[in-house]
Amino acid sequence: MCDFLGAAKMIRGVPKEISDMKEELESIENFINNADRIADAEDDNASEGIKARIKQLIEASFGIQDVIDEYMICQEQPSGFANFVKTIILRRQIAYKIQKIKSQISEMNDTSGKEHSLHIQSSLEQGSSSTATNFNMENLRKAQFCIDEDDVVGFEVPRDILIDWLIEEREVHTIVTIVGKGGQGKTTLAKKVFDDNKIVKHFDCHVWIRVSQSYNIEGLLRDMLHKFYEQQGANLPQSIHQMNRESLVDEVRNYLQEKRYVIVFDDVWSLHFWDDIKFAMIDNKKGCKILITTRNMDVANACKKSSFVEVYEMKGLAEQQSLELFNKKTFHDLNGRCPENLIDISFKIVEKCNGLPLAIVLIGGILSCKDRNTSEWYKFSENLNIELKEDLKIKKIVGLGYHDLSYNLKSCLLYFGLYPEGCIVPTNILIRQWMAEGFVKDDMVKTLEDVADGYLTDLISRGLVQVVSISIDGRAKSCCVHDLVHALILEKCEELSFCKNISEDDQSSLSGMVRRLSIAIRFDNLMENIENSQVRSLLVKTLNESLARRIPTKYRRLNVLDLEHVGLLDVPKDFGSLTHLKYFRFRENFRGDRCVLPKAIGMLKNLETLDLTRTSFQAMPKEICKLRKLRHFLGYNMSLIQLKDGIGGMTSLQTLRDVYLDGGENEVVKLIQELGKLKHLRELVLIGVRSGYMSAISSSINEMQKVEKLQIRANGYDTVIDMHLNSPPPMLRHLTLDGKLEMLPLWIPKLQNLVKLKLKYSQLTDDKMKLLKSMPNLLTLSLSNNAYEAERLHFQDGWFENLKQLYLEDLENLNYIIIDEGALRSLKKLSLTFLRHLKTLPTGIQHLKKLEVLSIKQMSHLFSQAFFFDEGKVHWSFKHVPVVEIIHHPIN
Repeated sequence: MCDFLGAAKMIRGVPKEISDMKEELESIENFINNADRIADAEDDNASEGIKARIKQLIEASFGIQDVIDEYMICQEQPSGFANFVKTIILRRQIAYKIQKIKSQISEMNDTSGKEHSLHIQSSLEQGSSSTATNFNMENLRKAQFCIDEDDVVGFEVPRDILIDWLIEEREVHTIVTIVGKGGQGKTTLAKKVFDDNKIVKHFDCHVWIRVSQSYNIEGLLRDMLHKFYEQQGANLPQSIHQMNRESLVDEVRNYLQEKRYVIVFDDVWSLHFWDDIKFAMIDNKKGCKILITTRNMDVANACKKSSFVEVYEMKGLAEQQSLELFNKKTFHDLNGRCPENLIDISFKIVEKCNGLPLAIVLIGGILSCKDRNTSEWYKFSENLNIELKEDLKIKKIVGLGYHDLSYNLKSCLLYFGLYPEGCIVPTNILIRQWMAEGFVKDDMVKTLEDVADGYLTDLISRGLVQVVSISIDGRAKSCCVHDLVHALILEKCEELSFCKNISEDDQSSLSGMVRRLSIAIRFDNLMENIENSQVRSLLVKTLNESLARRIPTKYRRLNVLDLEHVGLLDVPKDFGSLTHLKYFRFRENFRGDRCVLPKAIGMLKNLETLDLTRTSFQAMPKEICKLRKLRHFLGYNMSLIQLKDGIGGMTSLQTLRDVYLDGGENEVVKLIQELGKLKHLRELVLIGVRSGYMSAISSSINEMQKVEKLQIRANGYDTVIDMHLNSPPPMLRHLTLDGKLEMLPLWIPKLQNLVKLKLKYSQLTDDKMKLLKSMPNLLTLSLSNNAYEAERLHFQDGWFENLKQLYLEDLENLNYIIIDEGALRSLKKLSLTFLRHLKTLPTGIQHLKKLEVLSIKQMSHLFSQAFFFDEGKVHWSFKHVPVVEIIHHPIN
């Protein structure tokens, strides 16, 4: 009887115990955060003791996280007697687990003594990290994403030397190598050379390939082919993924056969690299060049066996150049001007960087987030040990940047450890994975996505994360980390049991705790070693059938499941067992028929992201409507007709794309009306739109006041898009309309926040274009496939003052383009493609003083004759343009 009463008391006390466990978890995380910093600062003997303590606490924290998750799942059980009994049993199991964890923590506190007491005050965790974050968040809008081209200093002379070597007329295969230490700026210098207008004009084909320490030749060849096709505006054939090395080499050689090409191989480590790749680099006697960056002079020497090689050895920045770079990074909000009280200490700090650009950028990133207090900066300077060798100095500086982060920001940075060195990660994928992992703290005011975006901006402004591509309105689209930062991340991931990354060159032991796992190879036996571990995140680059079968039964605690290159496989039918799952990405199925998404998907009540892009599915099952926490639902031409009676209840949805409107008109209209209930939607893509749907679409979009991105694609070029929005979404930034516009909607010019407008098949005339001319924030305008049907396009003085990019493609009637002085005064890129009746370059192109890129593709014979054979009349007008891209495939 006493046992029964004791058990009942334990069960009743579970909610309070769970609340206490959450506080305990926060205390443990605070302790780990500080103990890790102390361990890195101590000597080896003291450090090992602290690290052992950290390992114990990490294991305890994993146990707490598991118990909290089990409790949350238990609370979500539906009502009913059978479920009541099940809930009681689960609660009892949870109660016993809580007692066990508390006993473990108590034992650890007893054995470690007061010096390393668990219940460390949160004030110790504050200091640098919390102050830094607060200071930085106030200046996020002013913070740089990365070092701008104008901010890079000291590379003018080496850039010119390398350009001369690359464009020098020499028939034999020539390899130009840049050799330098880690953090010396090899990649930055190579990028400046690669993007220079002289290089762009001299070569027909330009490709940049990241190699890194662990490379796969087949992967590099596929990457090359992908970029070849991308430059042509074509999709990569699926057959490429099935080719062996020999076939891939043949494909690359065939493409390069008639081209004068320059290919950059960035960050080469292996002495055998050139021997591995040279057979694909056809020597066609056209003056082709290879540019290699490496830390190892032996890599350059190894190339000399079969090719002519030029070697440029990097040198550190001079004193004044170092100060200039430091000031630009640290005092970006002051336009690179150092305050007087910090001039002396800034000089001392920069002096310790020995001219290494990465060290300067990272230290500048740390200090840009601190109060500009002289005494605090002097303390910081004392921590920079000038006795270290350069490679250890960089490691220490990266470590300082890492330890200056709060606990959740550290977790966000460590997540790059799940990706291979040099991997470029789309920011929207990264942010959604952070959210699923629980790294992003609820703000109550901002959405989790906005909070996560702030985290990323913080990491970027500190120099720990590098931006690879930026949208027209300045948002990071993709990012990566420097290889030296990645090295520290992998080291910390191992120490903190954060994750394991398994590649061909790293099949390290999977013993111990494996919380997150990334697999880049096919290796069936690998998974048997970890089936009993508590894996919470699984990223698989190439899925095989045996692993696909194991996942639903062996990895039921997964929060994140990311499956790429799934081949011919379907989503497992017993997929619904993954009740903890918050993020699921399943993409690149190469089979001809459509995949089937099992009805069990409806059991994943915690799912926040469902990403089915680049894979065709049959109609989505109605069970998806049960996913009330789903925030991002992405797919390829998805049929949601079976969701017509319930999708309106999925009110957490923020992203819904791409939805193909198939089925009877009444059913489709009902589905569209349901979409109007999704008040938090930020992005919507509708495909296959018919005229009969327009009234329902207009009514629903009037209700979506938070939409930022909207695409409406008609089912045919003659289908009229007649949207009447009396209350258009005020925050709309991107708008795409594919279909005929009998008149330009009057609500479009009123969109004050619109930055990107794409029109296709619109059949606009000159008078309708006038309505768009004064939109204040419009940065990109794209008119294609007879979006404009008049013979003349006249940009008058004052038109489109802020526009930065203008794309004109396949406008069948267009004969002349006239640009008055004072029009398009901010334009940076002008792209003219497949304008079959355009006779010559736009009249007045010389007025575009800020034009940086002129792209001309697939124009008529008449245009080509005027452009290529009458240089005296045409070329003077665009001599001021730095980059001119020409793809000369004349059309009849």
